[in-house]
Amino acid sequence: MSFQKDLLPSLLKQMPMALLVAFALAATPVMAVDATPDVAKDTSAEQTKDTPKETMFQAGKSYFARVSDRLADSVTGKSDELINRAMEVIGVRYRWDAELPQSGLDGSSFVGYVFKDKLGFLLPRKATQMSRVGKPITREELQPGDLVFFNTMRLTFSHVGIYVGDNKFIHSPSKGTSVRVDDLGSLYWDKRFDGARRLDGSDNLGDAERQELLNEVNKLKRKSRSL
Repeated sequence: MSFQKDLLPSLLKQMPMALLVAFALAATPVMAVDATPDVAKDTSAEQTKDTPKETMFQAGKSYFARVSDRLADSVTGKSDELINRAMEVIGVRYRWDAELPQSGLDGSSFVGYVFKDKLGFLLPRKATQMSRVGKPITREELQPGDLVFFNTMRLTFSHVGIYVGDNKFIHSPSKGTSVRVDDLGSLYWDKRFDGARRLDGSDNLGDAERQELLNEVNKLKRKSRSL
């Protein structure tokens, strides 16, 4: 724990969003990166006694890079599971600023709920913030599990959904509706399409947004400890 505590300030500004989540959850079995048996560890330690040790910063960068790769793989490798989970929420009513299916879900909270529930992947709360997570991709590059964005309130990236394939996406549209699948080629959504992102472990969130996300991760950790 002291390693993580000392390293956090120096990496906070450089750390991608996915790495922040991995950093906060690194103690869980899913995020474990060192599964080497004790015997192998002892042998490795003897072999490397005379080799220069990595600095704490280098070790931290290497660790976070490995975890980031795993998070990116979890999105692409589990896209079917992700889409299936999203489909299970079809019919849940739209409710602004709600975050659980029991009470309703708005556009961004629907996406956030599916990724967190299925992959443990924490996304920023707002669609505009989500639009800065991952890497931008073209409409022709879309794959199931990618995020698609729309301008629905005369604001860029004001609505978000999850691409499911076959030019379709699933989302929670607006007040008076519920989670459903729509066609990207329909007149309404085609005119308002604003871009897409693939979650690859990178981001360009600002410092304040990154800190807000980290606070959310820490809040989740405190809740889990109290259970």
